[in-house]
Amino acid sequence: MKINGTPYRSVWRDAHDPELVHIFDQTKLPWTLDILALRDEAQVAHAIRSMQVRGAPLIGAVAAYGLAFALQKDASDKGLTEAAAMLVETRPTAINLRWAIERMVAHLSPLSPDSRVAAAYAEADAICDEDVQVNESIGRHGLELFRTLWEKRRPGQERLNILTHCNAGWIATVDWGTALAPIYMAHDAGLPVHVWVDETRPRNQGALLTAWELGAHGVPHTLLADNAGGHLMQHGEVDLVIVGTDRVTRQGDVANKIGTYLKALAAQDNDVPFWVALPSSTIDWRVTDGVKEIPIEERSGEEVTYVHGLDEQGQAARLRVTPKGTKAANPAFDVTPARLVSGLLTERGRCDATAEGLATLFPDLAG
Repeated sequence: MKINGTPYRSVWRDAHDPELVHIFDQTKLPWTLDILALRDEAQVAHAIRSMQVRGAPLIGAVAAYGLAFALQKDASDKGLTEAAAMLVETRPTAINLRWAIERMVAHLSPLSPDSRVAAAYAEADAICDEDVQVNESIGRHGLELFRTLWEKRRPGQERLNILTHCNAGWIATVDWGTALAPIYMAHDAGLPVHVWVDETRPRNQGALLTAWELGAHGVPHTLLADNAGGHLMQHGEVDLVIVGTDRVTRQGDVANKIGTYLKALAAQDNDVPFWVALPSSTIDWRVTDGVKEIPIEERSGEEVTYVHGLDEQGQAARLRVTPKGTKAANPAFDVTPARLVSGLLTERGRCDATAEGLATLFPDLAG
């Protein structure tokens, strides 16, 4: 995508020093466009844990480069195994991280240590290139869904109202995004889309990142308090909910940013379609029951008790929003059961959020 007319990916290798990888510091967006240079696996691990880099597909891609960095120091079997284990532990919920590292290890293990570094960079490059292609395909399949909904619009309806939660745009992937990819394509195709953007407490990824992305692309959008979506659905102001995901089980349960489950409940109660956009790398074929089996990351309570923004002088500020001494729980994700999901939107097309639906699209992966 483009920032001020310049095309960017969310992660890229330096043109002059190919062993250097760049990312945007997402903790500074949208106030400052800081580009970070990553050169070793410790920097990658910190960037993932601190959410300087976030979004399940992007985390996996950046972690793949982290493994390449580690092999520059120790390309032995022991070095490969230890670096892979360290990177996988940085964020427990997003399955793309484990998928990318397992893919890297499977590719590199048969090779001699002296050939592993070059092969690791090449495989990380391939993961990034494939992510762009996959997300573009998700966008095309989602555009078909949006066109179908628009053709069935109510008499006098002037726009297609889409609600999204958190940020599943290009900044959360290598490019295009998952849930936002069809929105971009629909807008570019002339469909009158309008996006309700959940603020997505406590880190406000919707207010900060999704609103920034949509605004840069010229997509009409309106920011919402997290609890306003159900009210809008009751009054016919939402035609579709679409979100991304950090992990989908083999039976279609969906782990995504905290608050997604409540949106799905409201959507079902108001007969609003609830769709989830994902690459196949987000499917965890080893897990069946998402509520019981998916580990939910618990982050610092200070993400809840403090907010970040700009003060009246335009300076970055951190403010406490609770009485001193108040403790906060901060589960980062929740699980939406498959029964609440209208369908899954993947690079191979649409399917029901069921084991049978996923197996139909991915017979080679379902086992």
